[in-house]
Formats: sequence, structure tokens, C-alpha cells
Amino acid sequence: MNEPASAPRGAAAADRGTAPRRAVVIGAGLAGLLAAAALHPHADVTVVERDVLPAGPEPRKGLPQARHAHLLWSGGARAMEDLLPGVTAAWLAAGARRIPLPTGLVTLSAQGWLRRWPEMEFMISCSRDLLDSVLREQVAKKDRVTILEGTELLGLEGDASRVTGVRVRTPEGEERVLDADLVVDASGRGSRSTAWLDALGVPQPPMDEVDSGLAYASRIFRAPTGTEDHPVVNVQPDPAQPVPAQSATIVPIEGGRWLVTLSGTRGGQPTGLVEEFEAFARGVRHPVVGELIAHAQPLTDVVLTRSTINRRRFFEKVRDWPEGFVALGDAVATYNPVYGHGMSVAAQGAVALREQVLEHGLTAPGLGRRVQRAVALPVTIAWELATGTDIRYPGAIGTEPGGAQKLLGRYVERLMRTAAGRPLVAQAFLKVITLSGPLTTLVKPEVVFAVLRGPRRPPLTEPPLTTEERETVLNTREPSGTQTHG
Repeated sequence: MNEPASAPRGAAAADRGTAPRRAVVIGAGLAGLLAAAALHPHADVTVVERDVLPAGPEPRKGLPQARHAHLLWSGGARAMEDLLPGVTAAWLAAGARRIPLPTGLVTLSAQGWLRRWPEMEFMISCSRDLLDSVLREQVAKKDRVTILEGTELLGLEGDASRVTGVRVRTPEGEERVLDADLVVDASGRGSRSTAWLDALGVPQPPMDEVDSGLAYASRIFRAPTGTEDHPVVNVQPDPAQPVPAQSATIVPIEGGRWLVTLSGTRGGQPTGLVEEFEAFARGVRHPVVGELIAHAQPLTDVVLTRSTINRRRFFEKVRDWPEGFVALGDAVATYNPVYGHGMSVAAQGAVALREQVLEHGLTAPGLGRRVQRAVALPVTIAWELATGTDIRYPGAIGTEPGGAQKLLGRYVERLMRTAAGRPLVAQAFLKVITLSGPLTTLVKPEVVFAVLRGPRRPPLTEPPLTTEERETVLNTREPSGTQTHG
């Protein structure tokens, strides 16, 4: 493949005319692939991956959470398209759907059913396996990208002032050092970057955690015939109620299937038992998900995950941050997966990496610190959205919100109630929740004025499914037979 025509600008021009630059990316997951896409015009990129990667859209050992619903919001999809032009079309060609929001969304928020207004934002709906497979294919086409599979990362090379490369063990058991001008940790929620940096003498970053005790369980169903354009269906908890938070979501994925994910916080968690799955879905704030899946054929057993702590490392606050090192994606922060922000934050972090390299050059002094500060912007939005809600559930462990946060919380509650009956406010809310706009979108004068006035329309009392959508599912009886197990 030919290299993109884009050339470095500004201070990055200093990199031209020198020996080829080298970058190492730790991890070939979504964040790592996007980091490689961001860097490949400026360096020879080596991606170090512990797993042996599948050839197509199949599960892999290092990504167990892939079996649960993943939401790629428009803010993340636009960032990925920016990094890899044409990737959206490739997803759709492989079977993914572009779902307009809120048109293709039936959701019960904490404050009521959201009306299905004409498109304001969108999401890409498919399995995580398909999403990653297409990304791998796109990145593998880049001439200056090499992916080393089955290769274990042993540690960083360098000292407290500069990271100069990584030490790895090859599939044959040989230890090697890969020199690099820049090392990017995109190894996910299992990242050992704090230990690696500690070994070099770098101060530990401040860390924050909020643990709601969330567990989530997922199962794949064969969708009833005629539901190719079925909306995403989602029932959310109400954090104002002193009960465990429980939710249920149907996400249409490729192959005429529904990926159904249930979740519950401490004291109200789902189990991995097949016979309890539908009953849990019927027992959340509205039984619509349970009613719908009663008419769909199960294709798999239930997959249960309990490790869902919100955890953030404030790398941007480390005063003596080493040159030549950057952390992205889940290596920086992980969130309650119910909100679906992890992938979009990783994508926007990769865009921030690219922009900083374009402006300053791959080897510019202070690049790593600039990148961590830029990465912190999308991280902060997702963090505030997730933890501001999670800390309110019974038994949650973490720092209680202060007065200002509680005041903001009350405003957001009123805003969400207004969004159910006023499109201007719904658009502002969706812009923030899809990471397409900053939190300040919620306090623009026209939005505040509309929130103060309240909803223009009365609240909906039932899920806004169309008659056709409801009848297509509820009047369809799938043949009973022996189910298959994945």
C-alpha cells in the first residue's frame, strides 16, 4: 500500500531528512491498532501483541469482554474514520449497522422513555470481534506497520528521564530489545505500565477508583425473522432509587443476531444461569427486553463478567513524566461498560496522539506529557459521566461527590427529564453521551433555558416501539429445537 500523502507540519518538519523514526505500540487491541494508525505516517511502527491473533472476526484470549455488548458512539466512530478513512464502509460491508440516534433507539433513561426524534447522532452496531477484525485488516495494509504476535512484553528500556524501547520475549523464547523513539502503552485494563515505570524510577501517578460492584451477563440470540432494522432496546436503572442498579440491553449485530447484555450492581447482580436470564431481563424497570427475547432463539450459553471497576490513572499529573512514553485507552482509565465509552475514548486519544506528533514531531521534548494532557480531555468526560452515576448506587465504594457535583447531578436529572420531551435538549444530551461534544454543551444558554422550562411534551408511558416492530417480534414464534452452545 502507498503511504498517505499527508506530511508533518510545523515543528514536526524537524523529523524529515533524518533516519527513520521508530515507534513501539504495546497491544494489538483496538487502542493499539488506532495508535499504530496515528503514528505510521511518522515512524516505522512495531505492534507487540501477546496473543496469536485470529484471521477473522473470532474471539481471542486477551479480550474476554468482547463477548458483551459494545457501543461505538458517533464521537468514537468519527475519530476512527479520521484515523483510517474508509473503515466505516468496511464495517458496514462486513455486516455492521449504522443506527441513527435516537431514531433507532428505544431507551428508558432514569427520567423516562426518550422519544425517537429524527437523527441527531449515530452508533455502529456489531460484535466486538467484527469491529476489531476490520481494524486489524485496515492497519495491516500499512507499509510501515509490523505486528509481532505471540510476543510477551517484559519491561521498558531506559531510565526515569527517557524510555528508549521495550524488552520482549519472542514466541521462540528469545529475549530481545526493540529500540524506539516513542513507546505507546495500549495494553488495556491489564496494563502494567505503573510497574514498568516504577522500575525505571518514575513517580507513581495518582489513581482513583469507583466500584459499584457491577456484574454483567450476556447471551446471543437468533433474531426473529423480519427484524433486520430492529432498534437498539435499552432499559437503564434510576440512581435516585435506593436499590441496586439493573439494566437490560438488546444490540442487533451481524448475522441476524441479537447480543443481549444484562447488568446489576452489588446486591442485584445477574447470574450465569441460563434459566434465570430471561427472568432477570423481565425484572428490571420495564420488562420489554425480557418480552422480546422470549420470542428469539438462544444461540449461546450465558457469559458472566464481574471485573468492572471504574479506575483512572492520572498520568497527566506526573510532574517528571519520561520522554518517549505515552499511555492510551484502558491503560489510562476503565469505565463501567454499561455506558459504552471505552472504545470512543481510545479513538479520541489516538487522534490526540496524532495531532501532537503532527504539531511537535515524534521526538520533540515534552511530547509525552503533552499527549497525556490531551488524552485526559476525552477521558475526563467519560469518567465524570460514569462515576457520577455509579457512586450513587447502594454499596458503591469510592469518593462521595462534593457539593458542586451534587448540584450538577440534580441539573442533569432535570435535563434528562426535559430531553424526553424537548428535542433541543435531547440533541445536547446525545452530543455529550456519544462523546461528540464537551460537557459544556449541557450548559449552553439555550440548553439551560430549555431545561428550566421543562419538557414540551408529556412523558411516554410505554416503549416507543412501532406497531410493526412490536408485531414482527411478538407475533413470531421461533421453532423450538435443540439450541446450540458457543
